[in-house]
Amino acid sequence: MKTIGVLALQGDFSAHVRAMERVGARSRDVRTAAGMSQCDGLILPGGESTTMLKLLQAEDLMDPLRRFGERKPILGTCAGAILLSRSVLHPTQPSLKLVDTTVERNAYGRQVDSRIVTIPTEEGQLEAVFIRAPIIRRTGASVRVLASYAGNPVWIEDGLHMVTTFHPELTDDERVQRRFLKNVCAMENRHLGVAS
Repeated sequence: MKTIGVLALQGDFSAHVRAMERVGARSRDVRTAAGMSQCDGLILPGGESTTMLKLLQAEDLMDPLRRFGERKPILGTCAGAILLSRSVLHPTQPSLKLVDTTVERNAYGRQVDSRIVTIPTEEGQLEAVFIRAPIIRRTGASVRVLASYAGNPVWIEDGLHMVTTFHPELTDDERVQRRFLKNVCAMENRHLGVAS
């Protein structure tokens, strides 16, 4: 059974833990580099990206998180998508630069502009909860777009990593979590030389 850590510095990390357990993973809160090292994959949850960034810097977790992402899969949702991005706008801020995207913070507006919509994916319609969501303004050549909304990517993959600008943990639809867990298992199989 794979262990999926959820960065538990800020945001609704408990919902991610429950969602990953529903799809058959062992899931746990992660607050330290030591805790991170015990995980096969990691989720960076929604929250407030500038607050999360300050907490990561205060806990000296930026470099361990970047090193983790160079070897193992990370799923970033909403604020996590901002932290993973190569560049951040509105305003600019540091990031992990693990995913080849440019992301604009709070691009849909304030909290009152949050919304629940249905978006098309390869696997059918998906309910997506947007809360002060960022917009992915640019994707690099290595990025695969899995779903879009209003002409902008909202669910993408780039190498090891997956990003959503919505909150998949807030619905009963488990397709994002299942795909991420499948990616984690495939990564482990590649290390072991096993066909996935």
